[in-house]
Amino acid sequence: MEREAVLVAIDVGTTKVCALIGEVGRDGRLTIMGHGTVPATGLKKGVVVNIDQTVRSIADAVERAERLSGWKIDRAFVGVGGQHVESLNSTGQVAVTAHHREVTREDVNRAIEVARAVSIPSNREVLHVERRGFIVDGQEGVKDPLGMSALRLEVETHIVTASATAVQNLSKCVAQAGVKIDELVTNSLASADAVLTETETALGVAVADVGAGTIDLALFTDGSPFHTTVLPIGGNNVTNDVAIGLKTSLPVAEELKVRHGTCSPGSITEDEEISVAVLGDDAGRTVSRVEVARIIEARMRETFELLRHEMRGAPGTLPAGIILTGGASQLAGVAELGREVLEMPVRIAGPSGIGGLVDTLLTPAYSTSVGLLQWGATSLAAGEPMRYESAPALGVLGRMRDAVRSIFP
Repeated sequence: MEREAVLVAIDVGTTKVCALIGEVGRDGRLTIMGHGTVPATGLKKGVVVNIDQTVRSIADAVERAERLSGWKIDRAFVGVGGQHVESLNSTGQVAVTAHHREVTREDVNRAIEVARAVSIPSNREVLHVERRGFIVDGQEGVKDPLGMSALRLEVETHIVTASATAVQNLSKCVAQAGVKIDELVTNSLASADAVLTETETALGVAVADVGAGTIDLALFTDGSPFHTTVLPIGGNNVTNDVAIGLKTSLPVAEELKVRHGTCSPGSITEDEEISVAVLGDDAGRTVSRVEVARIIEARMRETFELLRHEMRGAPGTLPAGIILTGGASQLAGVAELGREVLEMPVRIAGPSGIGGLVDTLLTPAYSTSVGLLQWGATSLAAGEPMRYESAPALGVLGRMRDAVRSIFP
Protein backbone atom coordinates (compact mmCIF):
# COMPACT_ATOMS: atom_id res chain seq x y z
CA MET A 1 0.00 0.00 0.00
CA GLU A 2 1.36 3.43 -0.93
CA ARG A 3 2.53 5.81 1.75
CA GLU A 4 -0.06 8.50 0.91
CA ALA A 5 -2.82 6.07 1.80
CA VAL A 6 -1.86 6.45 5.47
CA LEU A 7 -3.80 9.35 7.00
CA VAL A 8 -3.69 11.02 10.41
CA ALA A 9 -6.43 12.86 12.32
CA ILE A 10 -5.99 15.07 15.37
CA ASP A 11 -9.09 16.09 17.33
CA VAL A 12 -8.23 18.80 19.85
CA GLY A 13 -11.21 18.90 22.23
CA THR A 14 -12.05 20.67 25.47
CA THR A 15 -11.24 17.68 27.70
CA LYS A 16 -9.35 15.27 25.42
CA VAL A 17 -6.92 15.28 22.51
CA CYS A 18 -7.15 12.26 20.21
CA ALA A 19 -4.70 11.33 17.45
CA LEU A 20 -5.66 8.54 15.01
CA ILE A 21 -3.58 6.87 12.30
CA GLY A 22 -5.59 5.15 9.58
CA GLU A 23 -4.81 3.23 6.42
CA VAL A 24 -7.05 3.54 3.37
CA GLY A 25 -7.29 0.33 1.34
CA ARG A 26 -7.79 0.20 -2.42
CA ASP A 27 -11.45 -0.61 -1.78
CA GLY A 28 -11.75 2.65 0.17
CA ARG A 29 -12.06 0.90 3.54
CA LEU A 30 -10.49 2.64 6.49
CA THR A 31 -8.42 0.61 8.98
CA ILE A 32 -7.22 2.18 12.24
CA MET A 33 -3.54 1.39 12.86
CA GLY A 34 -2.92 3.48 15.95
CA HIS A 35 -4.63 5.85 18.33
CA GLY A 36 -3.61 7.99 21.27
CA THR A 37 -6.03 9.78 23.60
CA VAL A 38 -4.86 12.02 26.45
CA PRO A 39 -6.67 14.46 28.75
CA ALA A 40 -6.55 17.97 27.24
CA THR A 41 -5.22 20.92 29.17
CA GLY A 42 -4.91 24.44 27.81
CA LEU A 43 -8.32 24.57 26.11
CA LYS A 44 -11.59 26.19 27.10
CA LYS A 45 -14.79 25.44 25.17
CA GLY A 46 -12.75 24.08 22.26
CA VAL A 47 -10.44 27.11 21.97
CA VAL A 48 -6.73 27.29 22.85
CA VAL A 49 -6.16 29.38 25.99
CA ASN A 50 -2.68 28.09 26.85
CA ILE A 51 -0.25 27.32 24.01
CA ASP A 52 2.32 25.31 26.03
CA GLN A 53 -0.23 23.01 27.67
CA THR A 54 -2.05 22.42 24.37
CA VAL A 55 1.22 21.61 22.56
CA ARG A 56 2.08 19.10 25.29
CA SER A 57 -1.36 17.44 25.05
CA ILE A 58 -1.12 17.17 21.23
CA ALA A 59 2.46 15.84 21.38
CA ASP A 60 1.47 13.22 24.00
CA ALA A 61 -1.50 11.99 21.93
CA VAL A 62 0.65 11.84 18.78
CA GLU A 63 3.40 9.93 20.59
CA ARG A 64 0.93 7.31 21.85
CA ALA A 65 -0.55 6.81 18.38
CA GLU A 66 2.96 6.50 16.91
CA ARG A 67 3.99 3.93 19.52
CA LEU A 68 0.92 1.79 18.87
CA SER A 69 1.17 1.88 15.08
CA GLY A 70 4.91 2.06 14.44
CA TRP A 71 4.33 5.03 12.08
CA LYS A 72 5.92 8.45 12.43
CA ILE A 73 3.32 11.22 12.22
CA ASP A 74 4.41 14.23 10.18
CA ARG A 75 1.11 15.66 8.93
CA ALA A 76 -2.57 15.43 9.87
CA PHE A 77 -6.14 16.52 9.30
CA VAL A 78 -7.00 18.71 12.29
CA GLY A 79 -10.46 19.47 13.70
CA VAL A 80 -11.55 23.02 14.47
CA GLY A 81 -14.17 23.76 17.13
CA GLY A 82 -15.25 26.61 19.36
CA GLN A 83 -18.04 29.16 19.33
CA HIS A 84 -16.15 31.29 16.77
CA VAL A 85 -17.10 28.84 13.96
CA GLU A 86 -19.86 30.36 11.80
CA SER A 87 -21.35 29.78 8.37
CA LEU A 88 -23.18 31.50 5.53
CA ASN A 89 -24.59 30.49 2.16
CA SER A 90 -23.52 32.27 -1.00
CA THR A 91 -24.16 31.96 -4.74
CA GLY A 92 -21.82 32.72 -7.62
CA GLN A 93 -22.90 33.23 -11.24
CA VAL A 94 -20.77 33.27 -14.40
CA ALA A 95 -21.27 33.18 -18.16
CA VAL A 96 -20.09 29.94 -19.78
CA THR A 97 -17.12 30.99 -21.92
CA ALA A 98 -16.19 27.96 -24.03
CA HIS A 99 -17.01 28.55 -27.72
CA HIS A 100 -19.21 25.42 -27.85
CA ARG A 101 -21.03 26.59 -24.68
CA GLU A 102 -20.27 23.52 -22.59
CA VAL A 103 -19.61 23.79 -18.87
CA THR A 104 -15.94 23.11 -18.10
CA ARG A 105 -14.05 22.62 -14.85
CA GLU A 106 -12.75 26.20 -15.29
CA ASP A 107 -16.34 27.56 -15.39
CA VAL A 108 -17.15 25.68 -12.19
CA ASN A 109 -14.04 27.05 -10.47
CA ARG A 110 -14.81 30.61 -11.61
CA ALA A 111 -18.38 30.33 -10.27
CA ILE A 112 -17.04 29.08 -6.92
CA GLU A 113 -14.55 31.97 -6.80
CA VAL A 114 -17.41 34.43 -7.34
CA ALA A 115 -19.44 32.74 -4.56
CA ARG A 116 -16.42 32.83 -2.29
CA ALA A 117 -15.89 36.55 -2.89
CA VAL A 118 -18.56 37.55 -0.35
CA SER A 119 -17.37 40.17 2.09
CA ILE A 120 -15.90 38.29 5.02
CA PRO A 121 -14.32 40.39 7.80
CA SER A 122 -10.51 40.39 7.89
CA ASN A 123 -10.54 38.73 11.32
CA ARG A 124 -12.29 35.65 9.85
CA GLU A 125 -10.65 32.69 8.12
CA VAL A 126 -12.47 30.66 5.43
CA LEU A 127 -12.30 26.94 6.35
CA HIS A 128 -14.63 25.43 3.74
CA VAL A 129 -16.44 26.35 0.57
CA GLU A 130 -18.80 23.39 0.18
CA ARG A 131 -20.66 23.09 -3.13
CA ARG A 132 -24.38 22.60 -2.46
CA GLY A 133 -25.62 22.45 -6.05
CA PHE A 134 -25.71 24.22 -9.40
CA ILE A 135 -28.29 26.10 -11.45
CA VAL A 136 -27.73 25.78 -15.20
CA ASP A 137 -29.69 28.35 -17.26
CA GLY A 138 -32.38 28.46 -14.57
CA GLN A 139 -32.53 24.66 -14.14
CA GLU A 140 -32.13 24.00 -10.40
CA GLY A 141 -30.95 20.89 -8.58
CA VAL A 142 -27.97 20.07 -10.84
CA LYS A 143 -25.31 18.19 -8.84
CA ASP A 144 -22.60 17.99 -11.53
CA PRO A 145 -22.85 20.42 -14.48
CA LEU A 146 -19.64 19.34 -16.28
CA GLY A 147 -20.23 18.89 -20.02
CA MET A 148 -23.76 20.33 -19.96
CA SER A 149 -24.69 22.88 -22.60
CA ALA A 150 -25.32 26.24 -20.98
CA LEU A 151 -25.05 30.00 -21.29
CA ARG A 152 -25.10 30.75 -17.58
CA LEU A 153 -23.83 28.75 -14.61
CA GLU A 154 -24.74 29.46 -11.00
CA VAL A 155 -23.30 27.64 -7.99
CA GLU A 156 -24.75 27.50 -4.48
CA THR A 157 -22.11 27.20 -1.76
CA HIS A 158 -21.99 26.81 2.00
CA ILE A 159 -19.05 28.77 3.45
CA VAL A 160 -17.71 27.97 6.91
CA THR A 161 -15.51 30.58 8.59
CA ALA A 162 -13.64 30.73 11.90
CA SER A 163 -11.83 33.35 13.96
CA ALA A 164 -8.44 33.93 12.30
CA THR A 165 -6.64 34.26 15.64
CA ALA A 166 -8.23 31.06 17.08
CA VAL A 167 -7.22 29.20 13.89
CA GLN A 168 -3.67 30.62 14.03
CA ASN A 169 -3.27 29.62 17.69
CA LEU A 170 -4.46 26.07 16.96
CA SER A 171 -2.18 25.86 13.89
CA LYS A 172 0.73 27.10 16.00
CA CYS A 173 0.12 24.42 18.65
CA VAL A 174 -0.03 21.64 16.04
CA ALA A 175 3.15 22.94 14.35
CA GLN A 176 5.01 23.15 17.67
CA ALA A 177 4.00 19.54 18.35
CA GLY A 178 5.94 18.69 15.15
CA VAL A 179 2.97 18.09 12.83
CA LYS A 180 2.08 19.83 9.55
CA ILE A 181 -1.56 20.43 8.66
CA ASP A 182 -3.10 18.69 5.62
CA GLU A 183 -6.37 20.51 6.16
CA LEU A 184 -8.31 22.18 8.96
CA VAL A 185 -11.81 20.68 9.10
CA THR A 186 -14.68 22.01 11.19
CA ASN A 187 -15.65 19.40 13.81
CA SER A 188 -19.36 19.22 12.95
CA LEU A 189 -18.69 18.34 9.28
CA ALA A 190 -16.10 15.74 10.35
CA SER A 191 -18.56 14.15 12.82
CA ALA A 192 -21.22 14.14 10.11
CA ASP A 193 -18.86 12.14 7.86
CA ALA A 194 -18.55 9.52 10.61
CA VAL A 195 -22.20 9.07 11.62
CA LEU A 196 -24.58 10.16 8.86
CA THR A 197 -25.96 7.91 6.15
CA GLU A 198 -26.38 9.11 2.58
CA THR A 199 -30.16 8.71 2.94
CA GLU A 200 -30.23 10.98 5.99
CA THR A 201 -28.24 13.79 4.35
CA ALA A 202 -30.43 13.56 1.23
CA LEU A 203 -33.66 13.71 3.26
CA GLY A 204 -32.57 16.49 5.60
CA VAL A 205 -30.92 15.90 8.98
CA ALA A 206 -29.09 17.65 11.81
CA VAL A 207 -26.00 16.28 13.52
CA ALA A 208 -25.08 17.57 16.99
CA ASP A 209 -21.70 16.55 18.41
CA VAL A 210 -22.19 17.12 22.14
CA GLY A 211 -18.74 17.51 23.67
CA ALA A 212 -17.62 18.57 27.13
CA GLY A 213 -17.48 22.30 26.39
CA THR A 214 -19.40 22.81 23.14
CA ILE A 215 -22.00 21.37 20.78
CA ASP A 216 -20.89 21.27 17.12
CA LEU A 217 -24.05 21.48 15.01
CA ALA A 218 -24.50 20.98 11.26
CA LEU A 219 -27.77 20.93 9.31
CA PHE A 220 -27.98 19.08 5.98
CA THR A 221 -30.49 18.89 3.16
CA ASP A 222 -30.26 17.47 -0.38
CA GLY A 223 -26.96 15.82 0.55
CA SER A 224 -25.06 18.96 1.60
CA PRO A 225 -24.73 21.25 4.64
CA PHE A 226 -26.70 24.51 4.80
CA HIS A 227 -26.05 25.65 8.39
CA THR A 228 -22.98 25.07 10.60
CA THR A 229 -22.47 26.53 14.07
CA VAL A 230 -21.11 25.83 17.55
CA LEU A 231 -23.04 26.31 20.79
CA PRO A 232 -20.98 27.15 23.93
CA ILE A 233 -22.61 24.48 26.10
CA GLY A 234 -21.85 20.82 26.73
CA GLY A 235 -21.37 18.00 29.21
CA ASN A 236 -19.30 20.17 31.57
CA ASN A 237 -22.38 22.33 32.22
CA VAL A 238 -24.21 19.24 33.51
CA THR A 239 -21.23 18.33 35.72
CA ASN A 240 -21.07 21.88 37.13
CA ASP A 241 -24.78 21.82 37.97
CA VAL A 242 -24.42 18.48 39.76
CA ALA A 243 -21.38 19.78 41.72
CA ILE A 244 -23.22 22.94 42.79
CA GLY A 245 -26.50 21.17 43.53
CA LEU A 246 -24.85 18.50 45.69
CA LYS A 247 -22.06 20.74 47.08
CA THR A 248 -19.36 18.38 45.89
CA SER A 249 -16.20 18.59 43.77
CA LEU A 250 -16.17 18.53 39.95
CA PRO A 251 -14.38 15.12 39.71
CA VAL A 252 -16.96 13.56 42.07
CA ALA A 253 -19.82 15.21 40.14
CA GLU A 254 -18.42 13.90 36.84
CA GLU A 255 -18.20 10.36 38.21
CA LEU A 256 -21.75 10.59 39.57
CA LYS A 257 -23.01 11.81 36.21
CA VAL A 258 -21.27 9.06 34.24
CA ARG A 259 -22.04 6.16 36.63
CA HIS A 260 -25.49 7.04 37.95
CA GLY A 261 -26.75 9.91 35.81
CA THR A 262 -29.88 9.80 33.68
CA CYS A 263 -32.13 12.35 31.98
CA SER A 264 -35.30 10.57 33.12
CA PRO A 265 -35.97 10.90 36.88
CA GLY A 266 -39.23 9.01 36.34
CA SER A 267 -37.31 5.80 35.64
CA ILE A 268 -35.77 5.74 39.14
CA THR A 269 -37.40 4.55 42.36
CA GLU A 270 -37.69 7.35 44.94
CA ASP A 271 -35.71 5.53 47.64
CA GLU A 272 -32.58 4.82 45.53
CA GLU A 273 -29.56 6.43 47.21
CA ILE A 274 -25.89 7.02 46.27
CA SER A 275 -23.00 7.86 48.60
CA VAL A 276 -21.13 11.06 47.73
CA ALA A 277 -17.93 12.67 48.97
CA VAL A 278 -18.74 16.21 50.14
CA LEU A 279 -16.41 19.21 50.20
CA GLY A 280 -14.99 19.71 53.70
CA ASP A 281 -16.51 16.48 55.05
CA ASP A 282 -14.43 13.28 54.92
CA ALA A 283 -17.35 11.11 55.99
CA GLY A 284 -19.38 12.06 52.92
CA ARG A 285 -23.15 11.62 52.72
CA THR A 286 -25.84 9.85 50.75
CA VAL A 287 -28.00 11.60 48.18
CA SER A 288 -31.14 10.55 46.38
CA ARG A 289 -30.42 9.36 42.84
CA VAL A 290 -33.68 11.04 41.78
CA GLU A 291 -32.25 14.39 42.94
CA VAL A 292 -29.17 13.88 40.71
CA ALA A 293 -31.40 12.91 37.78
CA ARG A 294 -33.57 16.02 38.24
CA ILE A 295 -30.51 18.29 38.10
CA ILE A 296 -29.26 16.52 34.94
CA GLU A 297 -32.70 16.54 33.31
CA ALA A 298 -33.16 20.29 33.91
CA ARG A 299 -29.83 21.16 32.27
CA MET A 300 -30.28 18.77 29.34
CA ARG A 301 -33.81 20.08 28.74
CA GLU A 302 -32.35 23.61 28.55
CA THR A 303 -29.65 22.32 26.17
CA PHE A 304 -32.27 20.84 23.84
CA GLU A 305 -34.25 24.11 23.98
CA LEU A 306 -31.10 25.93 22.78
CA LEU A 307 -30.71 23.40 19.96
CA ARG A 308 -34.35 23.81 19.06
CA HIS A 309 -33.90 27.60 18.92
CA GLU A 310 -30.81 27.21 16.70
CA MET A 311 -32.73 24.93 14.32
CA ARG A 312 -35.86 27.09 14.21
CA GLY A 313 -37.24 27.38 10.72
CA ALA A 314 -35.50 24.13 9.79
CA PRO A 315 -37.57 21.28 11.34
CA GLY A 316 -39.73 21.00 8.22
CA THR A 317 -36.56 20.44 6.21
CA LEU A 318 -35.21 17.80 8.62
CA PRO A 319 -37.40 14.70 8.12
CA ALA A 320 -34.56 12.45 9.33
CA GLY A 321 -34.46 14.37 12.62
CA ILE A 322 -31.28 14.90 14.62
CA ILE A 323 -28.34 12.55 15.20
CA LEU A 324 -26.62 13.05 18.57
CA THR A 325 -22.99 12.07 18.92
CA GLY A 326 -19.97 13.09 21.02
CA GLY A 327 -19.02 11.95 24.53
CA ALA A 328 -21.80 13.83 26.34
CA SER A 329 -24.52 12.26 24.16
CA GLN A 330 -24.07 8.97 26.03
CA LEU A 331 -26.11 9.99 29.08
CA ALA A 332 -28.94 7.55 29.80
CA GLY A 333 -32.33 8.78 28.61
CA VAL A 334 -30.92 11.57 26.43
CA ALA A 335 -32.62 10.43 23.19
CA GLU A 336 -36.04 10.20 24.86
CA LEU A 337 -35.71 13.70 26.34
CA GLY A 338 -34.52 14.99 22.96
CA ARG A 339 -37.59 13.57 21.20
CA GLU A 340 -39.86 15.18 23.77
CA VAL A 341 -38.31 18.67 23.54
CA LEU A 342 -37.40 18.78 19.83
CA GLU A 343 -40.48 16.91 18.58
CA MET A 344 -38.46 15.10 15.91
CA PRO A 345 -36.69 11.75 15.49
CA VAL A 346 -33.53 11.49 17.64
CA ARG A 347 -30.88 8.78 17.54
CA ILE A 348 -27.50 8.40 19.24
CA ALA A 349 -24.71 7.33 16.89
CA GLY A 350 -21.02 6.52 16.92
CA PRO A 351 -18.72 6.04 13.93
CA SER A 352 -19.08 2.95 11.75
CA GLY A 353 -17.58 1.34 8.68
CA ILE A 354 -14.00 1.16 9.98
CA GLY A 355 -11.73 -1.75 10.83
CA GLY A 356 -8.54 -2.32 12.83
CA LEU A 357 -7.97 -1.21 16.42
CA VAL A 358 -11.53 -0.09 16.98
CA ASP A 359 -12.57 -1.64 20.30
CA THR A 360 -12.84 1.76 22.02
CA LEU A 361 -13.30 3.93 18.92
CA LEU A 362 -16.83 2.97 17.88
CA THR A 363 -18.39 5.08 20.65
CA PRO A 364 -19.89 8.55 20.05
CA ALA A 365 -16.90 10.15 21.83
CA TYR A 366 -14.69 9.40 18.79
CA SER A 367 -16.97 10.57 15.97
CA THR A 368 -14.94 13.70 15.22
CA SER A 369 -11.59 11.84 15.18
CA VAL A 370 -12.85 9.05 12.89
CA GLY A 371 -14.73 11.59 10.76
CA LEU A 372 -11.51 13.55 10.20
CA LEU A 373 -9.89 10.38 8.81
CA GLN A 374 -12.91 9.72 6.58
CA TRP A 375 -12.79 13.34 5.36
CA GLY A 376 -9.13 12.81 4.46
CA ALA A 377 -9.91 9.53 2.72
CA THR A 378 -12.65 11.25 0.68
CA SER A 379 -10.18 13.97 -0.37
CA LEU A 380 -7.70 11.28 -1.34
CA ALA A 381 -10.27 9.39 -3.41
CA ALA A 382 -11.24 12.63 -5.16
CA GLY A 383 -7.59 13.04 -6.19
CA GLU A 384 -7.16 16.29 -4.29
CA PRO A 385 -3.57 17.23 -3.50
CA MET A 386 -2.69 17.15 0.19
CA ARG A 387 -1.60 20.67 0.94
CA TYR A 388 -0.19 22.57 3.78
CA GLU A 389 -0.33 26.34 4.16
CA SER A 390 2.20 27.39 6.78
CA ALA A 391 -0.73 28.88 8.74
CA PRO A 392 -3.78 29.30 8.59
CA ALA A 393 -4.75 26.42 6.33
CA LEU A 394 -7.30 27.21 3.63
CA GLY A 395 -10.26 24.95 2.90
CA VAL A 396 -9.99 23.07 -0.39
CA LEU A 397 -11.95 24.84 -3.11
CA GLY A 398 -14.55 22.93 -5.04
CA ARG A 399 -14.19 19.79 -2.94
CA MET A 400 -15.35 16.88 -5.10
CA ARG A 401 -17.03 15.08 -2.26
CA ASP A 402 -20.28 14.05 -3.91
CA ALA A 403 -18.54 11.94 -6.53
CA VAL A 404 -16.86 9.75 -3.93
CA ARG A 405 -19.51 9.88 -1.22
CA SER A 406 -20.62 6.38 -2.15
CA ILE A 407 -17.27 4.95 -1.06
CA PHE A 408 -17.86 6.10 2.52
CA PRO A 409 -21.58 5.72 3.22
